[in-house]
Amino acid sequence: MTLTTSVPAATDRAARPDRRPWFMLAVLLLGQFMALLDVTVVNVAMTDIRTDLHTSGAALQLVVSGYTVGYAMLLITGARLGELYGRRRLFVTGTIAFTVFSLLCGLAPGAGVLIAARIAQGAGAALMMPQVISVIQAQFTGPARAKALSAYTAVISVAFVAGQVVGGVLVGADLFGAGWRPIFLVNVPIGVVVAVLAAKLVPGGAAKAGRRLDLAGLAIAVPAVVLVVLPLVLGHETGWPAWTFASIAAGVLLAVLFVVVERRVRDPLVNLEVLRIRGVAPGLAALATGIASYGGFLFCVSLHLQTGLGETALAAGLTMAPGGVVFGVCGFFWNRLPQRVHAWLTPCGYVGSAVAYVLLGLGSDGGALFSAALLLFGLSMGCAFGSLMAHALTHVPLESAADVSGLLTTTLQLGQVVGVATFGSVFLTLAGVSSAHAITTTMTWAAVLLLVGAGFAVVLARTSVRRWSGCRP
Repeated sequence: MTLTTSVPAATDRAARPDRRPWFMLAVLLLGQFMALLDVTVVNVAMTDIRTDLHTSGAALQLVVSGYTVGYAMLLITGARLGELYGRRRLFVTGTIAFTVFSLLCGLAPGAGVLIAARIAQGAGAALMMPQVISVIQAQFTGPARAKALSAYTAVISVAFVAGQVVGGVLVGADLFGAGWRPIFLVNVPIGVVVAVLAAKLVPGGAAKAGRRLDLAGLAIAVPAVVLVVLPLVLGHETGWPAWTFASIAAGVLLAVLFVVVERRVRDPLVNLEVLRIRGVAPGLAALATGIASYGGFLFCVSLHLQTGLGETALAAGLTMAPGGVVFGVCGFFWNRLPQRVHAWLTPCGYVGSAVAYVLLGLGSDGGALFSAALLLFGLSMGCAFGSLMAHALTHVPLESAADVSGLLTTTLQLGQVVGVATFGSVFLTLAGVSSAHAITTTMTWAAVLLLVGAGFAVVLARTSVRRWSGCRP
């Protein structure tokens, strides 16, 4: 009797699919969502922070952008450290650091402490984020990897839009009379849960024998990124003084030096040879143009809704939310479409998004055309980004995962910063005369940038089609 009941049970267990990797992915993506949320969640609380802490305009800008600066500084390093010391250890360490400094942000008595905590919070996120894509590369293969990358893309798209909605709700609720502080304190319980579960679910991974951290590359990469990012995030607030242009020029020169050094050292911080992997170079180029236009879109449309159409920050977030939801859904389910069209979703999606940008400019009064354009954008860009990530990364070998992860996350973050700085500066300059003219102009140029990105995406699509055709019997 015992044998007859136990054998089927064992058989049922063996027949069930292993869900552990998907639970692990859910935990990793929750950490990623939390980290990405903090890029935009603070935007809706700027007025309250300024009133409560009596901050200057420049200090307030550092509160907003300090996170990005800290994040950008360690992105490439975070990926390599995960390879050297274990992805689980780096993800958990980054999550703990992010959580601790989120608590410090929420309890900050003044602007100085808040700025320092925001920079450190961003550094913690930089240790977390590259591990997510590296773990996906290591733990998932074939269709499962494509599905995992689709989930990764969907979380990115939803998190940026959700930041404004979540921030608006928390600030408006004024929980316990704490005003703006819950936008940071809410990270604490979530961060604790993510750290505990990640320690149990994420494989540890052993350090690779003979590998070492490229200190020369690190000494060049960190200041290069800071010299480029800092003036981009502070330039408009400070009126673009001469030092901002000198800083960007110095950062570009250091970037060139970084490439020279990395080609000569035995164990580089970033192995630039991964750009020779089929699909990686055009994929990163398409990603850079797409994410730059996306960053400019989020910033400019949000500002137009508030300054031009008089909506509150929460109302602006809710206006954009349907498009964000469509973006996330399409970014996850794009692979349900016939396989023969998969490779062409990115160029077609970019063209569709460019059309949506133009329609946003034409419907700048916020009517039905404006709403339809937001939905078209979500549909087009969701399919484009999901397909882009899969076709650019699914054939990257495991030994190159850390290098590609560092390049990917750096491209995402720097592309976002460049998009916000460039399109944001144009919008703010023109908005003094007319917000409608400002949104029409910025969205037109964003459409042009996306069409350039569509060209890179065509190269990627042809590469993918050749690879797929070559595998046919």
